[in-house]
Amino acid sequence: AQDSAERGRPYSEKMQNIILNLTKSVSDPENAPKLLIGTGKDKVHLGIVMTADRGLCGGFNSNICKLAKNYFKKILNDGKELKIVSVGSKGLDQLKRDYGDYIIKKISFKDRKKITFKEADEVGKVILELFREEKFDKCILFYNNFKNVITQIPQAQQIIPVEIAKKEENNREKNFYEFEPDEDEILEDLLPKNISTQVYKAFLENAASEQGSRMTAMDNATRNAGEMVDKLTIQYNRSRQAAITKELIEIISGAESL
Repeated sequence: AQDSAERGRPYSEKMQNIILNLTKSVSDPENAPKLLIGTGKDKVHLGIVMTADRGLCGGFNSNICKLAKNYFKKILNDGKELKIVSVGSKGLDQLKRDYGDYIIKKISFKDRKKITFKEADEVGKVILELFREEKFDKCILFYNNFKNVITQIPQAQQIIPVEIAKKEENNREKNFYEFEPDEDEILEDLLPKNISTQVYKAFLENAASEQGSRMTAMDNATRNAGEMVDKLTIQYNRSRQAAITKELIEIISGAESL
Protein backbone atom coordinates (compact mmCIF):
# COMPACT_ATOMS: atom_id res chain seq x y z
CA ALA A 1 0.00 0.00 0.00
CA GLN A 2 2.87 2.35 0.81
CA ASP A 3 4.62 1.58 -2.49
CA SER A 4 1.40 2.18 -4.43
CA ALA A 5 0.85 5.54 -2.71
CA GLU A 6 4.42 6.66 -3.38
CA ARG A 7 4.30 5.54 -7.03
CA GLY A 8 1.00 7.35 -7.57
CA ARG A 9 2.21 10.76 -6.36
CA PRO A 10 4.46 11.69 -9.34
CA TYR A 11 1.64 11.00 -11.83
CA SER A 12 -0.95 13.15 -10.05
CA GLU A 13 1.59 15.92 -9.44
CA LYS A 14 2.69 15.90 -13.08
CA MET A 15 -0.94 16.05 -14.19
CA GLN A 16 -1.37 19.19 -12.09
CA ASN A 17 1.82 20.68 -13.57
CA ILE A 18 0.62 20.05 -17.12
CA ILE A 19 -2.68 21.77 -16.37
CA LEU A 20 -0.78 24.67 -14.78
CA ASN A 21 1.35 25.10 -17.92
CA LEU A 22 -1.70 24.84 -20.16
CA THR A 23 -3.55 27.41 -18.06
CA LYS A 24 -0.79 29.97 -18.63
CA SER A 25 -1.27 29.58 -22.38
CA VAL A 26 -5.08 29.72 -22.53
CA SER A 27 -6.03 32.27 -25.19
CA ASP A 28 -9.33 33.39 -23.62
CA PRO A 29 -9.33 32.92 -19.79
CA GLU A 30 -12.93 34.12 -19.45
CA ASN A 31 -14.17 31.35 -21.77
CA ALA A 32 -11.87 28.66 -20.36
CA PRO A 33 -13.42 25.31 -19.28
CA LYS A 34 -15.66 25.57 -16.21
CA LEU A 35 -13.71 22.82 -14.44
CA LEU A 36 -10.69 25.12 -14.55
CA ILE A 37 -12.18 28.48 -13.62
CA GLY A 38 -15.34 27.33 -11.81
CA THR A 39 -18.82 28.81 -12.04
CA GLY A 40 -17.67 32.23 -10.87
CA LYS A 41 -19.67 31.80 -7.66
CA ASP A 42 -18.79 30.60 -4.17
CA LYS A 43 -22.21 29.74 -2.81
CA VAL A 44 -22.56 25.93 -2.86
CA HIS A 45 -19.73 23.74 -1.56
CA LEU A 46 -19.52 19.98 -2.15
CA GLY A 47 -17.45 17.92 0.29
CA ILE A 48 -16.18 14.47 -0.77
CA VAL A 49 -15.29 12.70 2.48
CA MET A 50 -13.17 9.60 1.80
CA THR A 51 -12.87 7.15 4.69
CA ALA A 52 -12.50 3.39 5.16
CA ASP A 53 -15.17 0.70 5.14
CA ARG A 54 -13.55 -1.04 8.11
CA GLY A 55 -12.66 0.01 11.63
CA LEU A 56 -9.96 -1.01 14.14
CA CYS A 57 -7.53 1.50 12.62
CA GLY A 58 -7.09 4.01 15.42
CA GLY A 59 -7.99 7.60 14.63
CA PHE A 60 -7.76 7.19 10.83
CA ASN A 61 -11.47 7.72 10.09
CA SER A 62 -12.18 10.17 12.92
CA ASN A 63 -9.27 12.46 11.93
CA ILE A 64 -10.62 12.83 8.38
CA CYS A 65 -14.14 13.45 9.67
CA LYS A 66 -12.88 15.97 12.22
CA LEU A 67 -11.18 18.02 9.48
CA ALA A 68 -14.28 17.77 7.28
CA LYS A 69 -16.63 18.79 10.12
CA ASN A 70 -14.53 21.86 10.93
CA TYR A 71 -14.72 22.89 7.27
CA PHE A 72 -18.47 22.21 7.08
CA LYS A 73 -19.09 24.24 10.24
CA LYS A 74 -17.21 27.21 8.77
CA ILE A 75 -19.12 26.98 5.48
CA LEU A 76 -22.50 26.94 7.23
CA ASN A 77 -21.49 29.77 9.58
CA ASP A 78 -20.62 31.86 6.51
CA GLY A 79 -24.16 31.36 5.23
CA LYS A 80 -23.15 29.13 2.31
CA GLU A 81 -24.88 25.97 1.12
CA LEU A 82 -23.35 22.56 1.86
CA LYS A 83 -23.63 19.19 0.12
CA ILE A 84 -21.77 16.02 1.08
CA VAL A 85 -20.83 12.83 -0.75
CA SER A 86 -19.54 10.14 1.61
CA VAL A 87 -17.13 7.52 0.28
CA GLY A 88 -16.72 4.73 2.83
CA SER A 89 -19.15 3.49 5.47
CA LYS A 90 -17.16 4.56 8.55
CA GLY A 91 -17.20 8.20 7.53
CA LEU A 92 -20.92 8.00 6.86
CA ASP A 93 -21.52 6.68 10.40
CA GLN A 94 -19.76 9.70 11.90
CA LEU A 95 -21.10 12.37 9.55
CA LYS A 96 -24.78 11.43 9.59
CA ARG A 97 -25.10 12.34 13.29
CA ASP A 98 -24.45 16.05 12.70
CA TYR A 99 -24.67 16.47 8.92
CA GLY A 100 -27.06 13.73 7.82
CA ASP A 101 -29.40 16.24 6.14
CA TYR A 102 -26.57 17.48 3.88
CA ILE A 103 -25.51 14.05 2.56
CA ILE A 104 -26.73 13.73 -1.03
CA LYS A 105 -24.97 10.49 -2.01
CA LYS A 106 -23.43 7.51 -0.21
CA ILE A 107 -20.71 5.46 -1.94
CA SER A 108 -19.17 2.29 -0.54
CA PHE A 109 -16.79 -0.26 -2.01
CA LYS A 110 -17.02 -2.70 0.88
CA ASP A 111 -17.53 -5.63 -1.47
CA ARG A 112 -14.36 -4.83 -3.48
CA LYS A 113 -11.16 -6.47 -2.30
CA LYS A 114 -8.92 -3.84 -3.90
CA ILE A 115 -9.61 -0.28 -4.99
CA THR A 116 -8.46 0.40 -8.56
CA PHE A 117 -8.70 3.35 -10.94
CA LYS A 118 -12.09 1.98 -12.01
CA GLU A 119 -13.57 2.78 -8.58
CA ALA A 120 -11.90 6.20 -8.58
CA ASP A 121 -13.38 6.90 -12.00
CA GLU A 122 -16.84 5.99 -10.67
CA VAL A 123 -16.48 8.62 -7.95
CA GLY A 124 -15.05 11.08 -10.50
CA LYS A 125 -18.06 10.60 -12.78
CA VAL A 126 -20.42 11.30 -9.88
CA ILE A 127 -18.59 14.57 -9.18
CA LEU A 128 -18.60 15.58 -12.86
CA GLU A 129 -22.29 14.76 -13.24
CA LEU A 130 -23.19 16.92 -10.24
CA PHE A 131 -21.04 19.74 -11.65
CA ARG A 132 -22.68 19.54 -15.09
CA GLU A 133 -26.06 19.76 -13.37
CA GLU A 134 -24.77 22.91 -11.60
CA LYS A 135 -25.35 21.38 -8.17
CA PHE A 136 -22.23 23.03 -6.63
CA ASP A 137 -19.62 25.74 -7.18
CA LYS A 138 -16.62 24.31 -5.31
CA CYS A 139 -15.59 20.72 -4.60
CA ILE A 140 -13.25 19.76 -1.73
CA LEU A 141 -11.71 16.30 -1.30
CA PHE A 142 -11.03 15.06 2.26
CA TYR A 143 -8.59 12.20 2.83
CA ASN A 144 -5.48 11.20 4.82
CA ASN A 145 -2.05 11.87 3.34
CA PHE A 146 0.40 9.06 4.14
CA LYS A 147 3.68 10.30 5.66
CA ASN A 148 4.87 7.17 7.45
CA VAL A 149 3.46 4.25 9.43
CA ILE A 150 3.04 6.41 12.53
CA THR A 151 1.97 9.70 10.92
CA GLN A 152 -0.96 10.31 8.59
CA ILE A 153 -1.99 13.91 7.88
CA PRO A 154 -5.65 14.79 7.08
CA GLN A 155 -5.90 16.78 3.84
CA ALA A 156 -8.51 19.06 2.28
CA GLN A 157 -7.82 19.41 -1.46
CA GLN A 158 -9.88 21.62 -3.76
CA ILE A 159 -10.37 19.86 -7.09
CA ILE A 160 -13.07 22.04 -8.68
CA PRO A 161 -12.19 24.65 -9.75
CA VAL A 162 -8.58 23.54 -10.12
CA GLU A 163 -6.49 25.15 -7.40
CA ILE A 164 -3.46 26.63 -9.14
CA ALA A 165 -0.46 27.18 -6.91
CA LYS A 166 0.74 30.75 -7.27
CA LYS A 167 4.47 30.95 -7.80
CA GLU A 168 6.60 34.02 -7.25
CA GLU A 169 7.58 35.89 -10.38
CA ASN A 170 11.28 35.36 -9.74
CA ASN A 171 10.91 31.60 -9.35
CA ARG A 172 8.41 31.07 -12.13
CA GLU A 173 9.61 28.53 -14.66
CA LYS A 174 9.38 29.57 -18.29
CA ASN A 175 8.20 26.61 -20.32
CA PHE A 176 7.64 26.89 -24.03
CA TYR A 177 5.38 24.31 -25.68
CA GLU A 178 3.64 23.93 -28.98
CA PHE A 179 0.20 22.41 -28.50
CA GLU A 180 -1.68 20.27 -30.98
CA PRO A 181 -4.66 20.67 -30.83
CA ASP A 182 -4.98 24.02 -29.01
CA GLU A 183 -4.80 24.51 -25.24
CA ASP A 184 -8.55 24.81 -24.68
CA GLU A 185 -9.25 21.51 -26.41
CA ILE A 186 -6.54 19.70 -24.46
CA LEU A 187 -7.87 21.11 -21.18
CA GLU A 188 -11.41 19.94 -22.05
CA ASP A 189 -10.03 16.41 -22.25
CA LEU A 190 -7.51 16.56 -19.39
CA LEU A 191 -9.59 18.24 -16.70
CA PRO A 192 -12.18 15.41 -16.31
CA LYS A 193 -9.33 12.88 -16.20
CA ASN A 194 -7.61 15.00 -13.57
CA ILE A 195 -10.65 14.68 -11.28
CA SER A 196 -10.48 10.87 -11.39
CA THR A 197 -6.69 10.99 -11.04
CA GLN A 198 -6.87 13.11 -7.88
CA VAL A 199 -9.58 10.84 -6.45
CA TYR A 200 -7.42 7.79 -7.20
CA LYS A 201 -4.44 9.45 -5.52
CA ALA A 202 -6.64 10.03 -2.45
CA PHE A 203 -7.66 6.34 -2.50
CA LEU A 204 -3.99 5.25 -2.61
CA GLU A 205 -2.99 7.64 0.16
CA ASN A 206 -5.96 6.48 2.24
CA ALA A 207 -5.10 2.79 1.71
CA ALA A 208 -1.53 3.27 2.95
CA SER A 209 -2.67 5.53 5.81
CA GLU A 210 -5.36 3.05 6.88
CA GLN A 211 -2.93 0.13 7.09
CA GLY A 212 -0.30 2.25 8.82
CA SER A 213 -2.85 3.46 11.35
CA ARG A 214 -4.14 -0.09 11.82
CA MET A 215 -0.61 -1.41 12.44
CA THR A 216 -0.03 1.30 15.05
CA ALA A 217 -3.41 0.68 16.69
CA MET A 218 -2.88 -3.10 16.83
CA ASP A 219 0.67 -2.64 18.17
CA ASN A 220 -0.68 -0.34 20.92
CA ALA A 221 -3.49 -2.79 21.69
CA THR A 222 -1.01 -5.70 21.95
CA ARG A 223 1.30 -3.67 24.20
CA ASN A 224 -1.60 -2.54 26.40
CA ALA A 225 -2.88 -6.12 26.65
CA GLY A 226 0.63 -7.29 27.60
CA GLU A 227 0.88 -4.67 30.32
CA MET A 228 -2.57 -5.65 31.62
CA VAL A 229 -1.57 -9.34 31.72
CA ASP A 230 1.60 -8.46 33.67
CA LYS A 231 -0.33 -6.34 36.19
CA LEU A 232 -3.02 -9.00 36.65
CA THR A 233 -0.37 -11.74 37.02
CA ILE A 234 1.35 -9.78 39.80
CA GLN A 235 -2.01 -9.10 41.47
CA TYR A 236 -2.94 -12.80 41.22
CA ASN A 237 0.42 -13.96 42.63
CA ARG A 238 0.13 -11.53 45.54
CA SER A 239 -3.41 -12.71 46.31
CA ARG A 240 -2.32 -16.36 46.09
CA GLN A 241 0.70 -15.71 48.32
CA ALA A 242 -1.48 -13.88 50.86
CA ALA A 243 -3.94 -16.81 50.93
CA ILE A 244 -1.12 -19.35 51.44
CA THR A 245 0.45 -17.21 54.20
CA LYS A 246 -2.92 -16.92 55.95
CA GLU A 247 -3.43 -20.71 55.87
CA LEU A 248 0.07 -21.31 57.25
CA ILE A 249 -0.55 -18.85 60.08
CA GLU A 250 -3.80 -20.65 60.94
CA ILE A 251 -2.04 -24.07 60.96
CA ILE A 252 0.83 -22.78 63.11
CA SER A 253 -1.56 -21.01 65.48
CA GLY A 254 -3.62 -24.22 65.83
CA ALA A 255 -0.50 -26.33 66.48
CA GLU A 256 0.74 -23.92 69.19
CA SER A 257 -2.61 -23.99 70.96
CA LEU A 258 -2.39 -27.80 71.25
